[in-house]
Amino acid sequence: MNPCEEYIKLETRRQFFGRAAVGLGSVALGSLLGKEAFAAPTRPAAPGAEQVAGGLPGLPHFAPKAKRAIYLFMSGAPSQMDTFDYKPKMQGMFDKDLPDEIRKGQRLTTMTSKQERFPIAPSIYEFKQHGQSGAHVSELLPHMAGVVDEMCIIKSMYTEAINHDPAITYIQTGHQIPGRPSLGAWLSYGLGSLNQELPSFVVLNSTWSAKRDAQALYHRLWGSGFLPSEYSGAMMRSQGDPVLYLSNPKGVSRGNRRKMLDRLAELNQEHAQKIGDPETHARIAQYEMAFKMQSSVPDLVDLSDEDEKTLEMYGPDVNKPGTFAYNCLLARRLAERDVRCTQIFHRGWDQHFNLPRDLPLQCKDVDQPAAALIKDLKQRGLLDDTLVVWGGEFGRTVYCQGKLTKTELGRDHHPRCFSIWMAGGGIRPGMVYGQTDDFSYNVTENPVHIHDLNATLMHLMGVDHERLTYRFQGRDFRLTDVHGHVVKDILV
Repeated sequence: MNPCEEYIKLETRRQFFGRAAVGLGSVALGSLLGKEAFAAPTRPAAPGAEQVAGGLPGLPHFAPKAKRAIYLFMSGAPSQMDTFDYKPKMQGMFDKDLPDEIRKGQRLTTMTSKQERFPIAPSIYEFKQHGQSGAHVSELLPHMAGVVDEMCIIKSMYTEAINHDPAITYIQTGHQIPGRPSLGAWLSYGLGSLNQELPSFVVLNSTWSAKRDAQALYHRLWGSGFLPSEYSGAMMRSQGDPVLYLSNPKGVSRGNRRKMLDRLAELNQEHAQKIGDPETHARIAQYEMAFKMQSSVPDLVDLSDEDEKTLEMYGPDVNKPGTFAYNCLLARRLAERDVRCTQIFHRGWDQHFNLPRDLPLQCKDVDQPAAALIKDLKQRGLLDDTLVVWGGEFGRTVYCQGKLTKTELGRDHHPRCFSIWMAGGGIRPGMVYGQTDDFSYNVTENPVHIHDLNATLMHLMGVDHERLTYRFQGRDFRLTDVHGHVVKDILV
C-alpha cells in the first residue's frame, strides 16, 4: 500500500476533522488561532455528564462507576505470603522440601531451577485480622490494615510471564512482547480527557528505600504503542522542571511562545494536509498541552495550600519530591483536577535475597501513603468515583532461593498466584476474593487472570473491553487481546 494512503487510513475521527477544518480557508484558521487553536473538540460523554475533550463517539459504552483511576504499581513483585496471603500451616514446615504434588512440574526461573532442593520458608511476620471483613494483613502494613474495609483484596491473581520485563509489559499492555498501548493510553484514547489543562494520563516514578539495584522501567510501559502518541503517559519528574522543557528559555516570554506555537501549528497543519500523517496532529496537540501545562503544573505541585493534618496523614516523606508519599499526594491533587489516569511506580520489590532487610523498607515506603490516599479521597468525596489499584506483576515463591536460616531468606518469581487490592470506584469494599493452597503456590478458588483484571478496570470506567479496539497492520487489537472476563463478584 502507498505509505500516504496507509497514514490516512490510520487517522482517527478527531484527527480527520482537524485536518478537514484547514480546508475552510485561512479566515477560519485565523479565528481558530484566536480561540484555543487546535484544541480537541469537546463532547458530552452521555446525557447530563461532563464534557470531555477528544475520545471516541459512543464512549463510555455504559454509565461508569469510576471517572478516574490511580494505579499504584509495585515493580519487582511483592511477596504475597508476607503481606496479604496468610499461610499459618507453613510455620511447622520450615526448611522442609516443597512437595512435588504442589509444584506439579511448573516452570521455574533459571535462578532456582538448578537448586538441589526447594526448602519451605514460612513468613517471619505476624498476621492479624482487621476490620469488619476480618482480612489478614501482615504487621509490615499497619496503615493499610487500618483501611482494609475500604479494600477488596484479591489473593488469586495469576499470569503466564515468569520474568520481570515480559510480566510488567504483559500486565501494563496486555502482551508480553513490547509495542502495544498501555492501559492508561487505551483509556485516554477511548474516553478522552476531563481536564484540558493537564494530560489525561500522568506517570510518577518514586524513589525506594531498599538500596539495591531494581528492574528498569521503560517508557513503553506507559506508552501509546500503535495509538497516536498524544495518548502516551506524561512522566512528571521529581527534580528540575516537573515536565522536561516546561519552562520558557531565557528571553522568551509567554506571549512570544504563544505566537511561535501558533505559527508552528499552521506549518504542521499544512504538512498534515499534504502528507496525512496522524502524528503531525498529535504533535500539535502535544505542543498545545505543553503550553497549558506551563500554568497548570506549577499550581499542581505547589503544596502550600495543603493543611498540616493532611500532610501528616501521608507521612514524613510527603514534602520530599519523588517519594511515594509525595507522589500519592500528587495523585490525589490530580484526581481533584479530573485527570483520567494516574500511575505511580515504586521499584525495588525484587527480594531474591535479604528479604528480612529489604521488604520492611519497601513496605514502610508505601504503607502509610497508600492508606492516606484512600482516606484522603474518601473525606473529599472522591473515592466513590476514583478507582485505586495496588499490586505488582507476579508473586514470590514459598520456597527459599539460596541460603535459608531463621533470619535469612529470599524468594524467587512466582506467576501462579499473587495478591493485589482495589478500592473505590465501584469496587465492593471489605472483601477478600479468591484463595490459594496452604503453600501460596496454586490458586484454589476464583482465579483472576491479569486480562480479567484489566477487563474489570475498563468496565468500571464504562468501557466494554471487547469493543474498544484499534485496527493496526490489518487486524483489530484490544488491551485484553482475545481474553478477559469482568470479575463481577467484586463489583458493587
